[in-house]
Amino acid sequence: QVQLVESGGGLVQAGDSLKLSCAASGLTFSNYAMGWFRQAPGKEREFVATIRLGNTNTDYADSVKGRFTISRDNAKNTVYLQMNSLKPEDTAVYYCAASNMFVRPAKYRSWGQGTQVTVNV
Repeated sequence: QVQLVESGGGLVQAGDSLKLSCAASGLTFSNYAMGWFRQAPGKEREFVATIRLGNTNTDYADSVKGRFTISRDNAKNTVYLQMNSLKPEDTAVYYCAASNMFVRPAKYRSWGQGTQVTVNV
């Protein structure tokens, strides 16, 4: 049973930084691409970033490019999202997700419960 637990959210001011963590268990971590998604009140869930096995194999939503960095520590079964220069528009519940790279079609099939990030002006 795959379990993903996010942490690190909080209340910050615009321009501040936060680092989210997602601890994974119940899976062979190296087999999974990991992703971050977010959902703001009244809006649909949106893609933020994804990472495969290597830390160079990353993709980002245009809205966060240059500000957010996704990384993973395979020894710790943990994926991170470093968020810099936060904007009020970044306010959302942030979710961690896992996609088995050897299962097709590619899909995020496991999700965490989310962690709240609130950015005040």
